Amino acid sequence: MIYDPLLKAAKEHQKEYKYLLERGNYNRMLALLPDLHEEAFAKIDCLECANCCKNHSPRFKQPDIKRIAKSLRIKEGDLVANYLKLDEEGDYVARQKPCPFLADDNTCNIYDDRPSDCRRYPYTDEDVLLKRVPLTLKNSLVCPITSTVMERLLELEGNDKRRNK
Repeated sequence: MIYDPLLKAAKEHQKEYKYLLERGNYNRMLALLPDLHEEAFAKIDCLECANCCKNHSPRFKQPDIKRIAKSLRIKEGDLVANYLKLDEEGDYVARQKPCPFLADDNTCNIYDDRPSDCRRYPYTDEDVLLKRVPLTLKNSLVCPITSTVMERLLELEGNDKRRNK
């Protein structure tokens, strides 16, 4: 895949990412996230990747189930029975990987009605990126946008440390 080098860098930098997320300047990093998010999305085309849809499942919360079922013109129970399962945490998730709503061209068949987790993924413009370290580390191995944002945070934090010496 075109983004393999980014994901390889993320694999090599997991310890640095963890250290940065746990000990970096939270407020400064939070202030940087919107610009880094936009910068990463300008460089990376999700439709060339779709790793999130191929490797993860969002949580399908009740409002998501209701909205998607209505959009598909099926009963909520049929949506759950045909496409979803309960995970170990009691959340509804996709029964299969890749996501059953992922089309062959990496588009989403329910894009306008997709779950809120999908709308927010990869959380690179939210404090979730900084607060949920295990999730961010996992996402950086799958999502080139997350790995790009993390690489830029490392770069910027490293520059700060050099200036302060």
